[in-house]
Amino acid sequence: MSSRLSRLDRHVPPLAALAVAILAVSTSAILVTWSDAPSLVKAFYRVLFTTLLLAPFAVTRHAGDFRQIRRRDLLVAAASGVALAFHFASWFESLEWTTVAASVTLVQAQPLFVAVGAWALLDERVTGRTVVGILVAVVGMVVMSVGDLLSGVAVAAPRPLYGNALAVVGAVTAAGYVLAGRSLRQRIALLPYVTVVYSVCAVVLLGLTLAEGHALVGYPPREWILFLAMAVGPGLFGHTVINWALAHLESSVVSVSLLGEPVGSTLLALVLLGQVPTGPTLVGGAVVLGGIYLTSKSDNPTDSSPEGAESTPAE
Repeated sequence: MSSRLSRLDRHVPPLAALAVAILAVSTSAILVTWSDAPSLVKAFYRVLFTTLLLAPFAVTRHAGDFRQIRRRDLLVAAASGVALAFHFASWFESLEWTTVAASVTLVQAQPLFVAVGAWALLDERVTGRTVVGILVAVVGMVVMSVGDLLSGVAVAAPRPLYGNALAVVGAVTAAGYVLAGRSLRQRIALLPYVTVVYSVCAVVLLGLTLAEGHALVGYPPREWILFLAMAVGPGLFGHTVINWALAHLESSVVSVSLLGEPVGSTLLALVLLGQVPTGPTLVGGAVVLGGIYLTSKSDNPTDSSPEGAESTPAE
C-alpha cells in the first residue's frame, strides 16, 4: 500500500485524484439504496470488507506503529470507532426513509457539529463566520426537512422527516468520530489508526446486527457484490484517496471539494434511481451547502472529512 501511494505521489496530480475520490464517495448512497439487505447488515459488511482490504497492508508495513500505540490512545481510537459505527448505522437507515439528495446533504453537515463540539469540548475559538455558517445551514435543514410536508408535495420517500432526522444523527456521530480521532492522527500513522478504528466499528456493528436478529448469511450473490463495492468504491477509492490528497493539498480545498458529494449523489440518484429532487430539497440543500462552505472556510477551519480519521462516513 505504501509503495502504491508513493507511486501516486510521483505520477498522479492531487486535484485529479481528489476528483476521482469525490466521484467514488458519491456512489455510496446509490450502492446502499440498491441493496435489499437490512441497513445494519449493509453497514457491517461495508466496514468489515474495508478493514479486511486494508489490514494486511497495515500489519505488514506498520507493525512497529501498532506496538507504539499507547493504551490511552487505543481507548480514544476505540471511542472513535464506536462513533463511526453509529454514524454508519444511522445514515444507512436514513436512506430507507428519505431521498438520496436529502440524506447525503444532511449527513455531509458534520463540519457544523465538529465546529460546535470543538468549541464546547476542546475550547477552540469559533469565528463569526462559523456562527453565520451554522445558522445558515440550520435554516437550510429546516427548509429541506419540512418544506415538502408543508407544501403537500409528494416525495419519493416513505417517511422523509424521520429519514432526515436519522441523517442529522449520522452527521452528529460523524463529528464525534472526527473529534475523537483528531489528535491521534498527529501521533499514529494512517493505516494503523484506520485498522484499529474500523475493527472496533465492525465489532460494534456486528453486535447491533445480532441484537436486531438480522441474518449474517444467506444473501444472494448480488448483495455480496454490493457489499464489496461499498468497501472498494467509497471506502478505498473514495476516502483513502481523499486522505492521501490531504497530504498534498490544503485542508480547506479538500473540505470544500467534499461538498461535491451531495451534488454527485443527487445526480446519480436522478439517473440511476429516478429520484427527482423536489423544490424544497433543492433550495434547502443549496442553503445547507452554503452554510457548510462558510463554516469550512472560516478563519479556524476544522477537518470536514465524514470519515475524518480515515483522514472521512461517511460515507
